Amino acid sequence: MAVRDPLRTDRRAHTVKALAALEARLGYHFKDPELLQRALKHASIAGESNERLEFVGDRVLGLIVAEQLYAQFPDDPEGGLAVRLNALVRREACAAAAQEIGLGQYLVMANSESGSGGRTKAAILAGACEAVIAAIYFDGGFEAARTFVTAHWEQAFQGLAPDLRDAKTSLQEWAQSGALPSKAQPRYTMVSREGPDHAPMFAVQVMVPEHEPETGSGATKRDAEQDAARRMLMRLGVWKNGNS
Repeated sequence: MAVRDPLRTDRRAHTVKALAALEARLGYHFKDPELLQRALKHASIAGESNERLEFVGDRVLGLIVAEQLYAQFPDDPEGGLAVRLNALVRREACAAAAQEIGLGQYLVMANSESGSGGRTKAAILAGACEAVIAAIYFDGGFEAARTFVTAHWEQAFQGLAPDLRDAKTSLQEWAQSGALPSKAQPRYTMVSREGPDHAPMFAVQVMVPEHEPETGSGATKRDAEQDAARRMLMRLGVWKNGNS
């Protein structure tokens, strides 16, 4: 059964109502509704899409999260803060916030994209969520964007462990502890780089002797390496739920 698009079915009759319903979910009322409409427009539709807003939203989200982490974890070194930041701004975290809001049903996209499950794809949801953050930022300023992120990332912040070390360092320490033959070092190899230049997504594989490799992803090569190390540590049982 096709998913009903509240912004494309009888657009003139339903746009205002649909936007009002979404604003209620977002907890923010737009002075300029065109910003919200642009944030909902997927690249599969002709004309300006939400990609430029996504570019800004990614940076706004990063600053808001970085500020909150700086205040919440005053004893963390830069490496620990970076690991937490990556966990909170990565694609999966943004997609989870979008799913909580129900953002997918409001996206405007080509029927072919919608029919292939586009409304539930993590990459599309994450990008739209970042675009919405930018739209709120442009419409209401930084504090309005902060209020939105604080509300919709609350559980993610609460789930952060009080002691979370740098994953690559932890994996290296584990290897040097004698867990691997001859204290071999983990090796990292970049698997792929996808996405536009303003929002790339890297995939990196980490390999340790006598164990299956593990792959991680991130907006930078370093983030992807950290994610791969974290996944390896969790699979090995060295970390539990990402905690050291």
